[in-house]
Amino acid sequence: MTQPPTPPEPPLSPADSLALIDAQQASRTRGKHLASALLCGIWGFAYLVSWGAFYLARERVLPDLVAEILTTVLIVGVIVFSAVFGVRSSQGVRGPSQVVGAMYGFSWTLGFLALVAINVGLQQKGLTPDQVTLLWSGSVLLLVGVLYLAGGAVFHSWPHYAVGAWTMITGAASVYVGVPGNFLVLSLAGGGGFLVQAGYYTWRGLRPADPGCAGPGPIGLNAAL
Repeated sequence: MTQPPTPPEPPLSPADSLALIDAQQASRTRGKHLASALLCGIWGFAYLVSWGAFYLARERVLPDLVAEILTTVLIVGVIVFSAVFGVRSSQGVRGPSQVVGAMYGFSWTLGFLALVAINVGLQQKGLTPDQVTLLWSGSVLLLVGVLYLAGGAVFHSWPHYAVGAWTMITGAASVYVGVPGNFLVLSLAGGGGFLVQAGYYTWRGLRPADPGCAGPGPIGLNAAL
């Protein structure tokens, strides 16, 4: 016996349609927050462990080779992870958001190329090893902080902006405490700043989301890291 055709479902009311759109937007927002938390968390961990290892090496607790290998593995691994994560997150993004993200990400490349050229030139002027160490740690964090400030303005993210300011303060403090205290400042304050931001985005991702406050998202945040 032939079954009668299933009647079509009645169309959603305007209120139900709006509720469905809000739920989908809230889910995407929570996903952005949790993705941002993941990236901040792995970078915070890398800062905490790698710079901490350098501090312990200068205090003769760890061999220098162990600190160098550990730092290389961590930083390269996190960079590769962030690049792959960013490429996957940017799939399907078109229009002005794609252009802004690309321009912001390219600013990091240009900034670090210029920074390397300047610092290498200064090294050739006869700086001591400790001065070279302080130059690199302080200038790198200054550049990262400034670009974080720009990212916070571009993506309308106060947490992003706050981490930029904190990173600049950390870079300045690392110069004034000298070597090897600068490594401890970079580890605890620098890595701690990323971990605090990761905790904030985790909290935002687990609580009911505000669709209007999505933060920078994984694409912009990956460029910043």
